[in-house]
Amino acid sequence: MKEVLEIMIACLVDNRDQVSIEETINERSIDYKVKVAPEDMGKVIGKQGRVAKSIRTVMKSVAGKEGKRVNVDFVEE
Repeated sequence: MKEVLEIMIACLVDNRDQVSIEETINERSIDYKVKVAPEDMGKVIGKQGRVAKSIRTVMKSVAGKEGKRVNVDFVEE
């Protein structure tokens, strides 16, 4: 699942080497903290959060097939 998130984020940003994704696995859920370069944060979030919402929707559908819940947070460095 982390690979899917990495591919989506890498396609959106200019500085791919500054992308880091921290994964925390609980019993029923998985939490991701995505860090990107400050100049790429707007590209990942999008206007009014539309891109971020779309990323979360895709990740929830992937997690649903595995019977888990997923949370994706975008954190500034």
